[in-house]
Amino acid sequence: MPAVTSLDHLVLTVADVDRSIAFYTQILGMTAEAFQPADGSTRWALKFGDQKINLHPAASPFAPHAMTPTTGSADLCFLSETQLSMWHAHFDKHEIKVLEGSIARTGATGPIVSLYINDPDGNLIEVSNRA
Repeated sequence: MPAVTSLDHLVLTVADVDRSIAFYTQILGMTAEAFQPADGSTRWALKFGDQKINLHPAASPFAPHAMTPTTGSADLCFLSETQLSMWHAHFDKHEIKVLEGSIARTGATGPIVSLYINDPDGNLIEVSNRA
């Protein structure tokens, strides 16, 4: 049977691409990168490590797209080497409410400890350390 081996990218449908870029770069330390797909348009991605998140505007999602592209429906977990206490202070500094944390969870490769926040579209963002 065929099997996939890794995640190359995922897509977030967002209300405001510029607002999302600002949040993910200034708050989570990702890098924004413009790219041109085959149709010649300019699109935006957020890069971190070997991964990327493509941003699709909710008002005009790029085809093909999910059956019901909508904002605020994602639940994403990001691993970090930075201690969660430092993340908590960082979120406080930027007036971002920590919803829960530090909470023990189970990640893809074992135990993690997590904090939860929302991004500007209401997506649930989990920032975690390996336990």
